[in-house]
Amino acid sequence: MLFHPSVLFTLATASLTAAQLAGYATQNGGTTGGAGGTTTTVSAAAAFQTAVKTVKPITVFLTAPVHLSSQTSVASDTTIIGVGTQAILTGVGLKISGQKNIIIRNLVINKVTGNDGITITSSTNIWIDHNEFFSDLTHGPDFYDGQVDVNHASDFVTVSWNFFHDHFKSSLVGGDPENGSEDTGHFHITYHHNYWKNVHTRTPALRFSHAHVYNNYYENLVSQGIHTRSLGQALVEGNVFVNSTEPLSTYGFVIPDDSPNSGPAGDFEDDGFANLGAANDFGTGKINITRTGDFTSVPYSYSLTALASVKAAVVAGAGVGKI
Repeated sequence: MLFHPSVLFTLATASLTAAQLAGYATQNGGTTGGAGGTTTTVSAAAAFQTAVKTVKPITVFLTAPVHLSSQTSVASDTTIIGVGTQAILTGVGLKISGQKNIIIRNLVINKVTGNDGITITSSTNIWIDHNEFFSDLTHGPDFYDGQVDVNHASDFVTVSWNFFHDHFKSSLVGGDPENGSEDTGHFHITYHHNYWKNVHTRTPALRFSHAHVYNNYYENLVSQGIHTRSLGQALVEGNVFVNSTEPLSTYGFVIPDDSPNSGPAGDFEDDGFANLGAANDFGTGKINITRTGDFTSVPYSYSLTALASVKAAVVAGAGVGKI
């Protein structure tokens, strides 16, 4: 059954924390992580790396900052939960490659160089919830990579209640416009109740995807906000933008950026699509929807926070120490 985006509208308050999973990660059998498996509590890097690579259902509680030497792989059927506000990964993040059924909550991941904060590749049923991601804006746009990037036909992903800030390129879905043969039909992903602040672009950027982007709060976006290209589709509703240059756009890599799809002389990458569901508040920023597409509903139920309550709810509820 498909649910129209206007259904299940509910009021929210600033105390709302949305502890329950919603979005595309509820599909394809759902996402339970390490539920029903063993539980371990760790505070050191070596123990953390060993635990999250365990090939059986496991819930890993991280209680202290850890300093990892390389991007750490996470195995299927794993839940990682930071305890309090001190579960901090600096300089190195997490990799989910060829895995399924993983939950990552309440971590601080910052200043990751050489890779993403979290890389999701060829994986399904992933829930990224109530984390904080940041770097700085002093090193230039290419010093750090993405905060949460999704590629190579990954599917059924929910990114919810995270605080993304002080970064250039936040979240890219689909890393290559030439990878359509693999990616098309995948990349079903939900972004909801995230807080983006002082970010330049990719909040998110979407190729070959069906992305439901709702009830996020955006503040001080320097360049592009939600951006589709290479036939990516977005259903955009109930988001609030403040002091943001271009909240929503669907053009490919073009010169100029509002030209139609006109072949190699105009577009070097196909445009995307965007549909508007429940009302958004785009502030004074530029909206550049070149195509709307057919993505107007999703196969799961969800509750929308009232537009007037989005800022208070998201600022109060996103990030660590809120679960």
